[in-house]
Amino acid sequence: MTNQARFMPKHTILIVDDEAPIRDMLSIALGAAGYNVLQAENAQAAHSMVIDRRPDLILLDWMMPGTTGLELLRRLKRDETTEKIPVIMLTAKAQEVNKISGLDAGADDYIAKPFSPRELASRVKAVLRRAGREELKESIIVGALVFDPLSHKVSIDGAPINVSPTEYRLLQFFLTHQERVYTRDQILNYVWGSNVYLDERTVDVHIRRLRKAISVAGHDNYVQTVRGAGYRFSTQLKNA
Repeated sequence: MTNQARFMPKHTILIVDDEAPIRDMLSIALGAAGYNVLQAENAQAAHSMVIDRRPDLILLDWMMPGTTGLELLRRLKRDETTEKIPVIMLTAKAQEVNKISGLDAGADDYIAKPFSPRELASRVKAVLRRAGREELKESIIVGALVFDPLSHKVSIDGAPINVSPTEYRLLQFFLTHQERVYTRDQILNYVWGSNVYLDERTVDVHIRRLRKAISVAGHDNYVQTVRGAGYRFSTQLKNA
């Protein structure tokens, strides 16, 4: 348990605010609290960073030039690949009607400016705990397949399985998004990021490689093709 705690990955927090001094102040406070910190100055940069870096939580300013924080929040909550990332709204809009608007749009918490660094760290910790962002600190087991995020290894029946970094991320996506169908485009965005322009057939190639890698004891059958829609990972095996 001691070794496991020692190598526990830090949570990554994305700060989205158009004012650099505020981003820097928040970064210092969160860094001191033990978090990894990312920064984005507008909604467009933030969305790309969310897709590419998969932060554990987003601190999102409401009022920004162009696309507002509220609009970005709604966009994230409409996308199945980002809807579960917890979001705390940061804003000077302290009226109840504004708070309700933010929470109704999917925000997990709402902090009115000004606030203390200690309050911020406490609220972040509470939201992460409620959102269950500890899930990937434990192994995911399906059949005889074990996905261990701490050691970054995959095994079947105790034997290690060789997977490339891309297939590892692809398998992680499937294991944490089971029983739902995802398009090739959604899978591309999650595994490769929105700023990498690849043909959707790239997904098919890596799906084949992943299936081959986990074909021991029929585990490849969990990765299912849904014609005309995309792919899903399901423990309910289809009758061929």
